[in-house]
Formats: sequence, structure tokens, C-alpha cells
Amino acid sequence: MPFELKHVFASLPQMERGVAKVIGGDPKGNNFLYTNGKCVVIRNIENPAIADIYTEHAHQVTVAKYAPSGFYIASGDVSGKIRIWDTTQKEHMLKYEYTPISGKVKDIAWTEDSKRIAVVGDGREKFGAVFLWDSGSSVGEVSGHAKLINSVDIRQKRPYRLATASDDTCASFFEGPPFKFKFTLRDHSQFVNCIRFSPDGSRLVTAGADGQIFVYDGTTGERVSSLGGEKAHKGGIYALSWSPDSSQLISASGDKTVKLWDVGAGTAVTTFNMGSDVSDQQLGCLWQNNHLLSISLSGYINYLDKNNPDRPIRTIKGHTKSIQCLTVHKGDGRSYIYSGSHDGHINYWDAETGENDSFSGKGHSNQVSKMQVDEANDLVTCSMDDTLRYTSLSKKEYSASDVVKMDSQPKSVSVSGGFTLAVCIGQLVLLKDKKKVFTLDNLGYEAEVGVIHPGGTTAAVGGNDGKVHLYSIQGNTLKDEGKTLENKGSITDMAYSSDGAYLAVIDDKKVATAYSVADGYSVKNEFYGHHAKPVSLAWSPDNEHFATGGMDMMVYIWTVGDADTRIKLPDAHRLHHVSSLAWIDAHTLVTTSHDATVKQWTIKY
Repeated sequence: MPFELKHVFASLPQMERGVAKVIGGDPKGNNFLYTNGKCVVIRNIENPAIADIYTEHAHQVTVAKYAPSGFYIASGDVSGKIRIWDTTQKEHMLKYEYTPISGKVKDIAWTEDSKRIAVVGDGREKFGAVFLWDSGSSVGEVSGHAKLINSVDIRQKRPYRLATASDDTCASFFEGPPFKFKFTLRDHSQFVNCIRFSPDGSRLVTAGADGQIFVYDGTTGERVSSLGGEKAHKGGIYALSWSPDSSQLISASGDKTVKLWDVGAGTAVTTFNMGSDVSDQQLGCLWQNNHLLSISLSGYINYLDKNNPDRPIRTIKGHTKSIQCLTVHKGDGRSYIYSGSHDGHINYWDAETGENDSFSGKGHSNQVSKMQVDEANDLVTCSMDDTLRYTSLSKKEYSASDVVKMDSQPKSVSVSGGFTLAVCIGQLVLLKDKKKVFTLDNLGYEAEVGVIHPGGTTAAVGGNDGKVHLYSIQGNTLKDEGKTLENKGSITDMAYSSDGAYLAVIDDKKVATAYSVADGYSVKNEFYGHHAKPVSLAWSPDNEHFATGGMDMMVYIWTVGDADTRIKLPDAHRLHHVSSLAWIDAHTLVTTSHDATVKQWTIKY
């Protein structure tokens, strides 16, 4: 194989305010599971840089849970479809597929023998179902609720009990199998968000939007106590997770705290304060072996430290929204990947270890469209919030002073020779020392993308008129040389090779063209292969290869001197086209996409 996948830096869970996030734990204790868009993300709990992504759902996935055997995962989506798939193979073969309810799946539970599955959520005629995993035939009825069911759990010991929690402020208790409705638990005054049996089956707990946690007997369903007296939390509680020994549990709340409870005593042992911002609301939690995880509204995954409740051991950051652009920069002998997403968030990743963080301070308020690193080690970004930002890579924080407001929305940015060229709607702007020095209006065409030659004397601007317009940079001005390069269609992206020898251009007629700069921009080669318009382009540091990514989900790596020699990466991100490309070295390509994931590929020629 000329290419292989080297690293996957996964997206964060997709969060919604006021909606609990169910995190699945691995019975063997190695991995944890969550969902983002149509993807199920499996991450290693010790080293979250190791991830695997399941992309077979046709709709947005809401929850995924391991079978107690550890060999299968059941995942449910917003259309009510449940897919049960294999975890041991790389291919994740589909075992069974069912549609037990006709709406969004909110929670899934397995019996301890991995034979039966309960599914609840929002349906048209019923809010839940319980069935045999291999035939789909019903083993009871999930009834007794007037509104959608948020949570379900099955006691992991015989005799089996099933319990559900609903928006109608009630919880229901079932005996089985076949599971039959026994009685309703009417202790909460607000939505009941989570219900969980303890691992030893002796207790059942419920948590609600009224900030209360009630404890019941696991076999009879009789109320035993409540945690924390009057109220367990100041805000609504979204998730609960038991300790493996069934003596303690953690609860995640909208009051931006996670609490660790001694269930026998009914008191909080520790309170973890997660912050003061709205994005610090806690919407999910998981207790697995010695790891205590919670998930913030921002999507950040926090590893809690019992000994130091105000500082998590580590916080996993990344993107929850689609990534639009990407660049690579070497600093202190290490390669870093910088990525910007459509909510304005910029993240940087250590290319080897996957350790990542975001810049501190207030950054872009809208989609980051393009980014590049300039000679002064500033990350230059342009965004749909009509600004250009220069952010120091050494300080790693946004500076309020280094923001340049544009007259119209910038689409593309390029840096070289001390200059920055910004292509905005209807104008070209030349910047030097973080200030505008020249603006060119009335272009007579709509400019899409602009690049400055590494020599810093020429700027090439591609338009939707199918032409590349060449300008010379004289002093601090752009002068139209009157020279244009004809392409087949509207230009989507272009780039100079790092030695300045070639200019590669892609257009919406699916053609990539390489021009030889020294020969007065004569056509060196044309490259055909994409079935839909290519949208991103990046030169390899060896100056002999460049990669293009298109709407046809394909990435091609082309050889400048030989149009027939090419490497094809099909389905690099499965569900979405590649939105941006960058090279770490001559044999490592980075791709990113609207699935909010960053992938690295090893390329062999």
C-alpha cells in the first residue's frame, strides 16, 4: 500500500445545552465511547490520542454502549435505528440492525449476558422497547410514560429489573424477563434525566432537573434515601455514574460542578468545581476503574482528580464543530498542527503525541477560513467575522491589539516576504507589519484565493472567471501586470511550491494544473482524476508532489513531472470531503474534514 493511516486525532463529543450526554464505558476498562455527528468515537482512556471512528450510521448518532461481553457495541441514531457491530475487527462488521422506536434514541442498556437490549427515546407510538439482540423479537413492554424517556438501565444481576426515567417527571420500575411494568416512582418534581443500577444490583439511583438524587432498593424498587439532604446540586443533574465497588457515585450538573457521593452516608465526599462559564456546565460523566471523567458543554473531556478537586488531571480538547483549515509549523524541533473550525475555535496539536490545547483568550467569533504561519512565528488567520488575526505561536494566546478589521469578509490569506495578502469579497488587501498598506478595489472579477510567491515579489490571485491574475508587489503596492493564466473553470484553491518553482491551481472543472514559474508560467502538466470539484491543495516539502482533496471524498497525490503517477486515498474521512490538507514532512500528509477529526497518513512513493 502506498499509504497508511498513522494517527487519528478524534473530535470531541457533540454537545447541546440542557441535553445530557451518555458516555459508554468498556467492560474491559480500556476504552470509552461517545458520539459526534454521524460518528461513534472509541478512545483509549489511558492515552486518548489513540482513537477509532465508526462511520456507518446514515443519521446523527446519539448514544453508543458496549455489550457486557466487550465484543459488540450497540449504537442508536436520531431516526430510531440501532446498529450492533463488532469491536474486535478493524472493519467493525455489522452484526444486526433494528428500528425498535420511530424517533431519537436517548439511551441503550444491555443485560449482563449480552443477550437482550433495552432502547428508549422519543417515538411516535411508544417511547421504548426491549428485545433479543440476535432476533429483534420483543421480550417485554416498556410502558407507563406519557413523555419521551431519557434514560434506561437493567440490573446486572438476576433477578433482572429494568428501570426508565422520563420527561414526565416519573421513573418506572419493571420486572422480567419478559419485562412487565410494576410501578411508578414519583419523587422528582422535574424531568428525570438519568437512572442507573449499581454494579452489584443492590441500589437504583435517579437524578433529575430539580437537582435531586433519590436512592431506591435495586430488587424491590422501594425508596431508601436521597443524597445531599434538600438538594444534591444547585442546578439540574444530567448524568450519574457508579464506582466499580457500588459504594460511591459521581453526578454531573448544570451548576458547573461534579460531586462524588458516599451513597451509604448520603453525603458528598468531594465537589469538583469545573469553572464559571456557561460552557463549563457538566452534561455527562463516567467512572471507569480509577478514571473519573466528566464532559463539559464545551465538549472538553475532564479527567477528575480526587485529591485536587479544582484542577482536573488533564482536559482533552479538540474540535466539536467542523474543521475548515489547517497548517503545520515546526517549533523547538517538534511539528505542530494548527486547525481552525467553523465556530472560530483554533486548536494546536503535537503531531507525534497528539497532545493538544487551544489558544487562550478571546479569538474569532465565526468560522476560521484560512491560516498560515508567517516569518515572525505568528499564526495569521482570516475569519468570517471580517477580521485578520496575528497570534504569536510562542505566547499561544490571542492578542486584542493584533486584529485587523476588514471592509468585507476575507476568504483567503497568504504570507511571504514580510507581506500578507488577504483576498476579501470585492477587494485585495496587502498588509505589512500587521497593518494595511494597500487596497485594490474594482477588480472586474470576483477573487477567490490569493497567494504570494516565496520570493515576495509576485502575487497570484485566482478568480471565479477561470483566470489566475498576476500582480507584482512594488514597494507597498500591488501592480496588475496584465498577465493572466487561463484555467478550465472557477478557481477553488492554489499554492506555490516552497522553492517557488511551480504554481499549482485547481478549478471547479475538476482539473489541477501546474505552471512552471521560471518559464513565464507555462503549463508544466495537467492532472485529471477528481470526479467532483477539488477544494483544497497543499505542496509536499519535496516540491515534486502536491496533494488535492475534492468533493468526491478523494485525496490525490500528484507528481509534477508525471501526470500519470498518482496516489489515491479513497474515503479519507468517509462521511465528508477533506476540507484542508497540509504536509508535516515529505512522507506525512495531514487531512481534516467536517467530521472535526485530524488524520495523519504515511505516504510511500
